[in-house]
Amino acid sequence: MKSVFHGLYLGAVGLGCVVFSTGAALAQSDAPATFHNPILWEDLADVDIIRVGDTYYYSASNMHYSPGAPLLRSKDLVNWEYIGHSVPSLDFGPQYNMEGGTAYVGGTWASFLGYRQSNKTFYWGGCVNFKHTYIYTAQVAEGPWKKSGEIDNCYYDAGLLIDDDDTMYVAYGNTTLKVAQLSPDGTKEVRSETVFQTPKDIRVLEGSRFYKVNGNYYIFPTRPANGQYVLRSTKGPFGPYEIRNVVLDEKSPVAGAGAPHQGGMVQTPEGKWYYMAFTDAYPGGRIPVLAPVTWKDGWPEVDLKADNQWGESYPMPFPGTVQRDRGGFSDRFAAKELGPEWEWNHNPDNTKWSAGDGLVLKTATVTDDIYLARNTLTHRTIGPHSTATVLLDYSKMKDGDLAGLAFFRNWTGLIGVSKEAGGFKLVMKNGMALDQHKQWTTASKGEVKQSTTLKGGKVWLRAAADVRPGAGRKVLFSYSTDGKSFKSFGDPFDLSADWPFFMAYRFSIFNYATKSLGGEVKVTSFEITKP
Repeated sequence: MKSVFHGLYLGAVGLGCVVFSTGAALAQSDAPATFHNPILWEDLADVDIIRVGDTYYYSASNMHYSPGAPLLRSKDLVNWEYIGHSVPSLDFGPQYNMEGGTAYVGGTWASFLGYRQSNKTFYWGGCVNFKHTYIYTAQVAEGPWKKSGEIDNCYYDAGLLIDDDDTMYVAYGNTTLKVAQLSPDGTKEVRSETVFQTPKDIRVLEGSRFYKVNGNYYIFPTRPANGQYVLRSTKGPFGPYEIRNVVLDEKSPVAGAGAPHQGGMVQTPEGKWYYMAFTDAYPGGRIPVLAPVTWKDGWPEVDLKADNQWGESYPMPFPGTVQRDRGGFSDRFAAKELGPEWEWNHNPDNTKWSAGDGLVLKTATVTDDIYLARNTLTHRTIGPHSTATVLLDYSKMKDGDLAGLAFFRNWTGLIGVSKEAGGFKLVMKNGMALDQHKQWTTASKGEVKQSTTLKGGKVWLRAAADVRPGAGRKVLFSYSTDGKSFKSFGDPFDLSADWPFFMAYRFSIFNYATKSLGGEVKVTSFEITKP
């Protein structure tokens, strides 16, 4: 069993209730139902969403985390499960292995996802390092995915269209929007032309998605971070295009969050249309919200409520279905492979970890800097409040090792175990920071706020997070030696709500050496609970 709640959604009574799987038939209800935004309170930005038959697929950004380009699946547009990643490893240079530098705020972002019926193949494409566009393909969305092409052009913030004649086109660009035609196998560029120049009063357009509806071509770009526009061509994929606003400065359904923007549209088999966008909700990141779309005179219109309000709730896309609360997440690491909810900070050293009987993390790096430590394993925070607890066996650590649970971002705090002079200490440390203005290199290695002697060989570490939008949010660290009674430890950690790092806070399990390699820890359980 990869994880107790792998892809499962729980009813309101909590962890002991009946479990519903979105991978099976739609959950049925006799009463009319609504769904509530956000669809997932998790950091899943730069949405591309497609339908294949009766199944929906959702691709998102994850930048420097590996594997790249997370994929989710749904039968009803509301209940989603993680199923894999389109990019198995960030195979784009040594910095992704933390060799000769790091790749923070690099990696996979604002990419496209498509399905080609003629060869029954999924395509993912994205620009990496602002230089090349990589194409990955798979016969099923769950994988395996393989790198199938490298195009010597950056398809910045790209959207894919597979036309009625099976020709593949990509819309892309920032301010100057372009359309490229791909080769018949979808791995090379045949031609690329500028199709639209953003007017000065709009300033910037990016994040393109590409559609064909009723014979017309539509490019669906965003104006960051407060608007969505649409371009329409009645002549063909290369234009000319005219422009209209779809939404601008609309109010978020999440209190304190930004205007929903930058996402994709999708049509149900019954002909209904929906727009999945994200709303900036830092420190919890960019979280998805859904709204119905109608068409008027050949233009899409988002169904907003009075006073330009994105609805907190709408009718379920499929009558008779119900929204399930994900509830939480738990993993005993009983399988040799990690579940698709997990991502490493940069590519891992696969010789230094294992799973199957708990998660064993051997030290992979000698450093005193968590931002340079390989094999830090991360999980998205579930908002608006959630608590992560790990059971850590620290008995095989070496002198100088530090292992534990971090709340990880460009401003980081942690609770962990250090081994010093043959003994063990519990430590709470914060103030670790990356410098945006120096290519996200380390600005501070932080400082220990509290420490105490620790004995017994195992400890439960806990981080309770409030990631609602806005400043003043905190994480509270605590620990237990029996798994029942927890004691607060260290200072409340103030979270950063700044956006330039893009990715949100994550619960992270780490183990690194400050003196020499050879030590290890075992995590026998990881659990996220919600109030």
